[in-house]
Amino acid sequence: MEKHVVEIKEIKHINHDVLQIVTEKPAGYTFVPGQATEVSINKKEWKEEGRPFTFSNLPHEKDLEFVIKIYPSHKGVTNELSQLKKGDELVLHDVFGTIQYQGEGVFIAGGAGVTPFISIFRDLQQKNQLGGNKLIFANKTKKDIILAQEFKDMLGENFINILAEEKVDDHAHGLINEQFLKDNIKNFDQKFYLCGPEPMMEVLEEQLSNLNVSPKSIIKEGM
Repeated sequence: MEKHVVEIKEIKHINHDVLQIVTEKPAGYTFVPGQATEVSINKKEWKEEGRPFTFSNLPHEKDLEFVIKIYPSHKGVTNELSQLKKGDELVLHDVFGTIQYQGEGVFIAGGAGVTPFISIFRDLQQKNQLGGNKLIFANKTKKDIILAQEFKDMLGENFINILAEEKVDDHAHGLINEQFLKDNIKNFDQKFYLCGPEPMMEVLEEQLSNLNVSPKSIIKEGM
């Protein structure tokens, strides 16, 4: 397995528990929008603690960018990442990932599961190919929504939010169910891109199956 030590060029919070980290890009290092790599911190006690994180920038750009949700209470890798600063180093491994754009459809994300979709939507926007793609984004509260304004600017009415623990104007409340899907999706004969917590993904696949979505139309990690 290839390893690349890269320096952090910029690190900042983009909401209360999400970091944006920009690093150097190793020569010849390439990825497809939606793909990820295993990242560890280049410190003795953390070097072997790799975690998968998705690239959020575009493949042709000179740097790499990651959007990472942190969990301070876990006292693990993401909490340690939040303590880093410009000039610290990360270790990157091989590129992997099966969530890649295969045509217009509906993207459904839960929390940090939206990260593979960031690069995909940015890439489509740059190519002027956003078309009728739609993002349904499930979070606990409004403050948890990652890059809310950017997605709103890109997708307009095709950016749909649902909040499990908070009632907010212009945001649906509750959990995604079949009725919610029917209310927000007119055509079930298209691609469905899914990424989020495993229990949510299992329920979603069952709901989509009940709505006659072919398994071949569902794109998810680990296909």
